[in-house]
Amino acid sequence: MLQIKLFKLHAVAYKVLNHIDDTPPPPKPADNYGDWKEIDALVLQWIYSTISDDLLVRILDTDSTARAAWVKIEKIYLSNKKARAAALETKFCNLTLAASSSLDDYCQHLKELANQLSDLDHPVTESRLVLQLVHGLPAE
Repeated sequence: MLQIKLFKLHAVAYKVLNHIDDTPPPPKPADNYGDWKEIDALVLQWIYSTISDDLLVRILDTDSTARAAWVKIEKIYLSNKKARAAALETKFCNLTLAASSSLDDYCQHLKELANQLSDLDHPVTESRLVLQLVHGLPAE
């Protein structure tokens, strides 16, 4: 989910969001269709170059547009959202200081897991984060 959010921010910054949102392309006979097609090919290449090889194989299509690739990626990420949240929740609950290289590493890892859960619409409150941090500390 974080990758999707970051990619959307880049798309806004580079003024190409209309290539991945619901904005329809210009009609083929329009004067600006060639320019649109060229930019769409660049956005599609940008998408392909920023995803893992495993994901690339799943969305690669010779006649694709940036929007079509984007929709495929969203479906992949959103279809396993609950399973990913459950797996992250398990990691969050089971993480201990003993499994980390230092206290800083432990705190950072807990915060990263909390952020990932929030990205999946399972936010972790500050108090829950603190409770989990204390729970993972050794008894002494």
